[in-house]
Amino acid sequence: MTELPMAVPAPGLPARVRIHEVGARDGLQNEKSVVPTEVKAAFVHRLAAAGLTTVEATSFVHPKWVPQLADAEALFPLLGDLDGVALPVLVPNERGLDRALALGADRIAVFASATESFAKANLNRTVDESLAMFEPVVTRAKAEGAHVRGYLSMCFGDPWEGAVPLPQVARVAKALMDLGCDELSLGDTIGVATPGQVKALLALLNEEGVPTGAIGVHFHDTYGQALANTLAALQHGVSTVDASAGGLGGCPYAKSATGNLATEDLVWMLKGLGIDTGVDLGLLTATSVWMAGQLGRPSPSRTVRALSHQES
Repeated sequence: MTELPMAVPAPGLPARVRIHEVGARDGLQNEKSVVPTEVKAAFVHRLAAAGLTTVEATSFVHPKWVPQLADAEALFPLLGDLDGVALPVLVPNERGLDRALALGADRIAVFASATESFAKANLNRTVDESLAMFEPVVTRAKAEGAHVRGYLSMCFGDPWEGAVPLPQVARVAKALMDLGCDELSLGDTIGVATPGQVKALLALLNEEGVPTGAIGVHFHDTYGQALANTLAALQHGVSTVDASAGGLGGCPYAKSATGNLATEDLVWMLKGLGIDTGVDLGLLTATSVWMAGQLGRPSPSRTVRALSHQES
């Protein structure tokens, strides 16, 4: 039986949190080696069996840019039996959208930047040029009945520009929502955010007309702040949190980056707060231990290590 924390609810927090699992996409795209398609499919199925209801499946980007996810066309049909599980996919442009829609994808994500430096590095465009590129993608996806998520990276700090002014983030965030995005994921791409900064940005977004219910948060744990920042967002009313099983995924733009918030670490905290997630921590931990075996190295998640007695 999996050890669980004692549940002691805290006032003012959401009763339920939807975990947006990104390990199969954001996690695996950062791997040096290419994971076999069958292993990816098994990973997504195991995540779903553990109770995760949103599992980001893959990315329809050009294989040249992300060779780790070049098998999107082969993978997505292998997930067709997952009834009741949302399977978002990332698309960079209209060509990516065409590929995704052809396979029946009904949850689409676009990936924007709050800073000019990262927009140039990642998309080879200015911020405004990238928004113009996303406009027909979002419009067409919505016309096809798809749910659209807008990722916004570098919301709290940028490796080239340093701290990012909150009004700058709010401008791009509102522009994404004005394009027609249903949901906005705020990314702390290099893991430099602290709780006061998180609360200030969320308050400003509300002032600019972005409702809390449309916001998700995506924290990296470079400086050990991901759970603290998540709690600050929960206290504001945010109830969608991105996380990666086993802590898979890193940020190539941050030295010593420890990558995404581990889903198991998040679930441990939420269970301790009495917040419902629908996730079986034992099954999830076993899944991450299995995936760590596939990758040939231990999971960086502290909770996975504690529950599985995994050697570092």
